[in-house]
Amino acid sequence: MNENGADGFPARRNSHRQNGVIQPLLTDLYQITMAYAYWRAGKIHDTATFDLFFRKNPFSGEFTIFAGLEEVLKFLENFHYSDSDILYLKETLPSVDPAFFDFLANLTADDIILHAADEGSVVFPRVPLLRVEGPLIVAQLLETTLLTLVNYASLVATNAARYRLASGVNVQLLEFGLRRAQGPDGGLSASKYAYLGGFDGTSNVLAGKLYQIPVKGTHAHAYISSFSNCKELTQRTIKHKETGEEIDFVDLCNEWKDKLTPFLKFLRVLKEESSDGELAAFASYALAFPDSFVALVDTYDTCRSGLLNFCAVAMALHQMGYSPNGIRIDSGDLAYLSKTARATFERIAAHYELEWFKNLTIVASNDINEETIWSLNEQGHEINCFGIGTHLVTCQRQPALGCVYKLVEINTMPKIKLSEDMEKVTMPGKKDVYRLYGADGHALVDLLLQVGEEPPEPGSKILCRHAFHESKRAYVSPAKVECLYKVFWKDGKICEPLPHLKNSRQRVADSLKTIRQDHKRNLNPTPYKVSVSDRLYHFIHDLWLQNAPIGLLS
Repeated sequence: MNENGADGFPARRNSHRQNGVIQPLLTDLYQITMAYAYWRAGKIHDTATFDLFFRKNPFSGEFTIFAGLEEVLKFLENFHYSDSDILYLKETLPSVDPAFFDFLANLTADDIILHAADEGSVVFPRVPLLRVEGPLIVAQLLETTLLTLVNYASLVATNAARYRLASGVNVQLLEFGLRRAQGPDGGLSASKYAYLGGFDGTSNVLAGKLYQIPVKGTHAHAYISSFSNCKELTQRTIKHKETGEEIDFVDLCNEWKDKLTPFLKFLRVLKEESSDGELAAFASYALAFPDSFVALVDTYDTCRSGLLNFCAVAMALHQMGYSPNGIRIDSGDLAYLSKTARATFERIAAHYELEWFKNLTIVASNDINEETIWSLNEQGHEINCFGIGTHLVTCQRQPALGCVYKLVEINTMPKIKLSEDMEKVTMPGKKDVYRLYGADGHALVDLLLQVGEEPPEPGSKILCRHAFHESKRAYVSPAKVECLYKVFWKDGKICEPLPHLKNSRQRVADSLKTIRQDHKRNLNPTPYKVSVSDRLYHFIHDLWLQNAPIGLLS
């Protein structure tokens, strides 16, 4: 047996590095007890097929983004019980036959075959995101880990994509959620999958390092509050970026404050009422970061202090050859304050003939959610960038996606799970998935077929049926047909290029363009159709009748 390496990663040749927490013991105990019961029952040579899917789109929407595939593939590649794993299981399950642990110690995922959609694809309820085929015991042991890798990743990516749709393509989105995330691993996953879903950067420095996500950040209110006045600044000078001339930057900021006060009378600004400590903090921060200066302007009063102090420092930086970036607003009426800030920038830009000044960035934070952005849009805000934390990473509107992992075939025999709740009836057997497109390039329907059926052809007339409602059916003549499944893992190897975060991020944007606007709208979106072939429809219902008990009336 190969023990985990010193870095916590399984020591397996040619494997991709993986988070050390993601390992075979990251599972529910009943997976291992079931594996033992299978083993005791002599089912070590049984084969099975499982589907991983969800039943309902999150956030009252009608689309979902599939994410987590990269980590799934790494998990399969590194799947192995270490010496310490086996020792722990022996202590945890002392009544288990010791020979079972020898069996576990030699298990790998090499005999598993994984079909999946591309990471970053738009997906819909009941369409299997993963089709897992192989030895029953191994496929069963994978269940919980695959679910935890796909559920949260897809939920956050979908949430992020919805924020992107709400804000539009011209507004930057930054993920600020680490301090509110469900623990450190939740924080890292949120940063990764928010970026995949369409965000532009994160405040999470470790996520930036691990996943090559752009990192962004300014300062907190504590930095502003730590200064009382400009007299306490000991480092005051700055060199001109081009000439090298060195002057007292704090004095220059005060000079600009005197010049700008008359222009800001519409804000009811009085120089003596604005905070000298805030000006000191801005000047100090500008001296530290003259080429990327962004100021948090709401510590005292955005209109009567923050904007004046920021503009004074920004103009001083410009005079010394540097380019300030903008402001961040973290409280108050964001629509009103952003429009007031933009009007301030435009007045100064017009008076000093500085076209760039009117386009300074306005970042808004303050517990923003999707509804906040839609409301701000209606109010005509002037925000260039949203910093979003709690509602993004915790997915407060819906904290879980609800993916399930269901047995659909055992030893080539299809299996169906029945329920009084029709939504919980499974679709038996191995299935392939095709997306049918109209002539306008938009997706019309996802069609599930039994493996072995002739795939649909562009231009042909295809009967698409609801899986369980007999009367819901339609003919579709697609202009384009796309097979959603690829074999990503077979014979112990990754068969497709390992999904790269930036490529998956681009796929989200491209995939969303193929979905009609009414499926993506915020209010009352149109449900997207997921259908089955006529052959699969009859197969499901025949198997249903075979397995459903017949009642007796007396």
